[in-house]
Amino acid sequence: MQANPVVWFEIYVQDMDRARAFYETVFDCRLEALGAPDGEAGGMQMLAFPSEMECAGAPGAAGTLVKMDGVPSGPGGTMVYFSCEDCAVEQGRVVGAGGSVFRPKFSIGPYGHAALVTDTEGNMIGLHSMA
Repeated sequence: MQANPVVWFEIYVQDMDRARAFYETVFDCRLEALGAPDGEAGGMQMLAFPSEMECAGAPGAAGTLVKMDGVPSGPGGTMVYFSCEDCAVEQGRVVGAGGSVFRPKFSIGPYGHAALVTDTEGNMIGLHSMA
C-alpha cells in the first residue's frame, strides 16, 4: 500500500440540492456535475469536489456527493476528513449551512486539530488542520 492510500471518496446524500448548498457554503467552493460511470446512470447523480486528477501520487483524494436510488446516507459509515487551513473557519460555517457541530475544534496533539460536524444528510465528516 502507498502512503496516503485513499484516492477517491463518495458521500451519499438524499437531497442533492440541499447537500450541494451545505458543502459549497462550508468549504467556500463550487461542486461540478460529474457524469455517472458507464452503465450506472439510472438513478445516480454526482457532484465532484474540486480536484486535480492529473496529480498522481499527490496527497489527498478526489471525490463526489452521490445520490443513488436505494443507497442511504447517514451515520455509521466511513469517516472522511477534509483538509483545512484552520478547521475552526469551516466549522464556523456549518450551522448556517444547515448542519450541526458534533465536536468543536479539538487538539489531536502533534497531528494538529480536528472538528466533527454533521451535514444536512446526516453524514458525519471530519475537518482537519495543523493550526
